[in-house]
Amino acid sequence: MRKAFQIGAGFIGVIVGAGLASGQEILQFFTSFGALGIAGSVVATVLFAFLGMNLAQLGSRFQTTSHQNVIYYICGRYLGVVVDIIITFFLFGVTVVMFSGAGAIFEQQFGIPSFIGSILMTVLTIATVTLSVKKVITLISAITPFLLLLVIAMTVHSLINYDISSAALQSVDVAQNRGASHWLVAAILYVSYNIAAGAAMLTVMGGTVKDEKVAAWGGIIGGLGLGLIILLINISMLTQLKEIASVPMPMLFIANNMGPVMGGILSVILLAMIYNTAVGMLYAFSVRIVKPETVRFKGAVVVFGVAAFGASFVGFITLVGTVYPVMGYLGFTLIAAIIYAWIKKRGTSAKVGTLS
Repeated sequence: MRKAFQIGAGFIGVIVGAGLASGQEILQFFTSFGALGIAGSVVATVLFAFLGMNLAQLGSRFQTTSHQNVIYYICGRYLGVVVDIIITFFLFGVTVVMFSGAGAIFEQQFGIPSFIGSILMTVLTIATVTLSVKKVITLISAITPFLLLLVIAMTVHSLINYDISSAALQSVDVAQNRGASHWLVAAILYVSYNIAAGAAMLTVMGGTVKDEKVAAWGGIIGGLGLGLIILLINISMLTQLKEIASVPMPMLFIANNMGPVMGGILSVILLAMIYNTAVGMLYAFSVRIVKPETVRFKGAVVVFGVAAFGASFVGFITLVGTVYPVMGYLGFTLIAAIIYAWIKKRGTSAKVGTLS
């Protein structure tokens, strides 16, 4: 069961990234809908657990070292090619965004020039990815408990110091655009975006264990953990919605309200989440292009990492930003394909049981 918890923590670490830890995505996709956002959190939890279970289990079944086999199995021969190419491109794009985001945080929070922050994150990411996949998963999963503890502390503080009865539980308008016009669509779309990015690394994590049940439980634990974090952040922000409605990084705003020390701690956690995502994305991208644990692999990782660092200075982030809507639709395709594969498998098992 220890391995299942490790996979679950790794799943959370890869998915969380800068967006969830900052609170901005939670604000747009959940909190802005008031009490209905809590219902959306529950829907997202169920979806993350179900999808995580299936992806990790398939990774274990195929003993895969990259997402290719699982994607082709889920999506079929022809659609699989398209989905594979888009996911591979997006993995590199997210790596670029993470390197740039790290630089921005170093400059904003610590007064260090952004390019130095980006260089530090690039070097650290490359050094980590050149390790074995099991060590990569261990490092990614190790940071997750700290985020969970911090989020719990922030939620408790919000509930104690703010009147929950006066919280904005009705649907409200925030300065930012909502993730969707309906709370249920927003919840599904949120899962869609994130599962499209996290599917590749999750299948690789599943491929590190031979027991499909252990891998499946890892996906379930990760999905439930993600749901818990989303729910807690959502509750924290509901108590202070008027104050955070126009703030770029709501979680950092809430942490700073608890004191400068908490603000500093969250900044470090945010950098750790960026590191998690950067490592997960660069590793998943690299193993799709080059076979892992070979002489060529480490050299390829260095080349890919340096290329991502360079791209972060030439406007590649803008290009990736235009791809995000495509990733949303890709996520919907993946969700539908995973559900279809699950139903098909259950139908086959039922037939076998009847024949026997």
